[in-house]
Amino acid sequence: MRQRRRVLPGARVALALGCAGALIGVAAGPAQAAEVSFATKCVPPAASGLDPVDGTTKVEITAPATAKVGDEVEVVWKFVQAASKNPDLIDLPANSVKPSGTLKAAGAQSADVPMAGPQENPAIPKGGAMVLSDMKGKLKLTTAGEVTLTPDAYKITAFSTDTNCTPTETVQSAATIKVEAGNGSSSPSPTPSPTESESTSPTPTETATQSPSSSPSETGGGQTDFTGEVVDIPYTCESPIGTQKATSTIQINAKKNGGDFDITVQFKKSPMNSPAPIPAGKLQPFMNVVLGGADEGSVSVEGPVNAEEIKSGDPIEIPDMTGTYKPGATGESTLSPGVLTIKALGTTTTCTPDKTSVSLTLDTAEQEGGASGGSSSTGGGGSSSSGGLAATGSEDHGALKALGLVAGTAVLLGAGVFTFLPGRRRLR
Repeated sequence: MRQRRRVLPGARVALALGCAGALIGVAAGPAQAAEVSFATKCVPPAASGLDPVDGTTKVEITAPATAKVGDEVEVVWKFVQAASKNPDLIDLPANSVKPSGTLKAAGAQSADVPMAGPQENPAIPKGGAMVLSDMKGKLKLTTAGEVTLTPDAYKITAFSTDTNCTPTETVQSAATIKVEAGNGSSSPSPTPSPTESESTSPTPTETATQSPSSSPSETGGGQTDFTGEVVDIPYTCESPIGTQKATSTIQINAKKNGGDFDITVQFKKSPMNSPAPIPAGKLQPFMNVVLGGADEGSVSVEGPVNAEEIKSGDPIEIPDMTGTYKPGATGESTLSPGVLTIKALGTTTTCTPDKTSVSLTLDTAEQEGGASGGSSSTGGGGSSSSGGLAATGSEDHGALKALGLVAGTAVLLGAGVFTFLPGRRRLR
């Protein structure tokens, strides 16, 4: 005997609601996702010496299927596949790559929708597939009708360097939003800044440039210790992969040794994590400390080479740099951070202060052969610098940890930072 299925009351209600929804629709439709691919040319910075790369970008765009005038909708750009794998050169560390780009809205309304993704990616081994974070953006709908969404140019940022990627063919739209006329009751939320989703590094507070007085403390044996002020110095750095801006936090200390002073320059925090292994003995920092006040010229200080290998992902510490200051004048002489030079694996990165601040003031007595009017060198690798840097240059710089140059990794980045680009040919 054939059994009849029993339909519960709740099920009947659900079926009825489902049918009604199919017939009359809803104010905001479900999200739709569509995939599109397009030929792309990616151009690394000119200073890198790398040729443009031709490849194919494949992305998926997700947006609401329907909406109303006045709505603000979120759009998601997902990188489905990069055109090439990471070449067999270096391991790319986690959270070192950040994408941003533009999505074109057309049809009922035209707009450029800024897209940005967080600096989030897994560690990518040599030969591994590239993974870029999803980018998001928001579009405020202003006109009834169909609005199409099409991916356009995008940028890949790694270690403060940008690679610009542009479509080389007409790109097909990846999603369409059907926009209905609003009833005047919608209250769209304020449009966020296009860069609201991007993480920004805090700008260090500029340190006042007046001369701080040191506080001497007798240590016995006729020697006196002097502790300098901690100052933030904005730098412009030139390296094999281009020009970068960064701000470093530095302190200069001194110890009186007869008529001379033993100088120590300290970086107060680790600049960054190493993007790749750095062999022992392959990284060394130098600096010219700028003299002012009664004295003039500079004092060369240098740090030791790295005694042990710096593993990928480990903090890179700039060691204390030391030298001897032989005063060339009698009076109050000031010491300020000057040109910083990093030598690593046969390359040189030179960072010049946009402006400098006095870290230490000393009471000095002129010594024969002292620094006044020239340079007091201890044989370091830095170049000589005259005193009195002008207080000019940008007031706004990213934190030093965002810079993959000052820490002596320029050669590594020059070889590896662009290896993840779509279409990048594998090096043999």
